[in-house]
Amino acid sequence: MPSASRVAGALRLRSIVVAIKIAAVCALPSGAGAQNDCKGLVYLTFDTGHMGVAPLVAEVLRRQQVRVTFFAADERTQDGGSSLDAQWAPWWRARAAEGHEFASHTLHHVYWRADDGAGFLVRPSAGPQADKTFFMSADQYCAQIDGAASRLRAVTGKEPLPLFRAPGGKTSPRLLQVARDCGYAHVGWTPAGFLGDELPSARYSNRMLLAQALRNIGDGDILLAHLGIWSRRDPWAPAVLEPLIKGLKAHGLCFRTLREHPDYGPRVR
Repeated sequence: MPSASRVAGALRLRSIVVAIKIAAVCALPSGAGAQNDCKGLVYLTFDTGHMGVAPLVAEVLRRQQVRVTFFAADERTQDGGSSLDAQWAPWWRARAAEGHEFASHTLHHVYWRADDGAGFLVRPSAGPQADKTFFMSADQYCAQIDGAASRLRAVTGKEPLPLFRAPGGKTSPRLLQVARDCGYAHVGWTPAGFLGDELPSARYSNRMLLAQALRNIGDGDILLAHLGIWSRRDPWAPAVLEPLIKGLKAHGLCFRTLREHPDYGPRVR
């Protein structure tokens, strides 16, 4: 029969091993606490908006230990400034410290309207030419992508991913080639990943959007949400965000950034 001292020693060793295992799990990247239990991976992304819900979104992401990819433009905000100005810089730096990733959404949120000769017809929703339709050369469009990336570099202290998302997802084959020539790959979203936070809440309630997302989202989906939509009366975030994350985790899905995406990750490694 083992002595009391040997039993006590064994118990202490077992406690140390358990503590080490718990610490290792807690140190894993977001969504990876049950690494071997992942039934699939999803990629949550946020585009900028009026930023009114941004602090609440950050709280949810921090609480759920989920890392996302932010596509940023310098858009008008509820506080009278713009989303990439000095007032918002501390918010962006905090997200960088938490391990989130960043990419361009064009500096002035420039919507593509049509190809036009050597360039494009565009309509920005921000900046000095907001809500005007005009011609933009290929070089000027590249400058818009670079401009948001440069501003992100300044406010986060982190190198943005060589990716961009065209506002509204509106592109043409020629625009995508121009962006590739500038060093950027375009990232849209998958059909199931359209979370509907841009839709009118009178017709698309938060409860309806949550149920639809939990029913349809699966392995490999890229999800799209925003940091505030002006036209939606019943904000999607953060009301739907946390139950959505919890529900997808319960389905065995783990969250990753686009740095870890099989198609886009190799561009940044």
